[in-house]
Amino acid sequence: MAQIMALAVSEPVRVDSRRVGDIVTELGETAAQNVIGLALEQLAGALTATDKAIRGNDLPEAGRQCDLLARLAWQIGLLSLAGVAMDLGGCADKRDLVALGAIHARLMRVGNRSLTAIWDRTGLG
Repeated sequence: MAQIMALAVSEPVRVDSRRVGDIVTELGETAAQNVIGLALEQLAGALTATDKAIRGNDLPEAGRQCDLLARLAWQIGLLSLAGVAMDLGGCADKRDLVALGAIHARLMRVGNRSLTAIWDRTGLG
């Protein structure tokens, strides 16, 4: 009889600490926390909008939201999130429905972990 094993899906998220440091250096700690906090709110909104678009099978909107998500993530140094958002946007644009489901699930995992990582790293939490 075959054994079935549940696998935990976990992967580290990459945060560009230098980019976060540059933001703090350029703006000062208080302003940087405000800017990063606003960016996190926008990222969370784009992540939610992407999820809604994918679940609603609105692939053009999913592609737009992934583009926004990737740009915002890149600006504040969330490298993993930016990469996965670009991958999902590419799948949406190509209408690759097989890959779309897997990358959508990965985006939600990486997105949530990235938001937590940057929140903790910048002392916003």
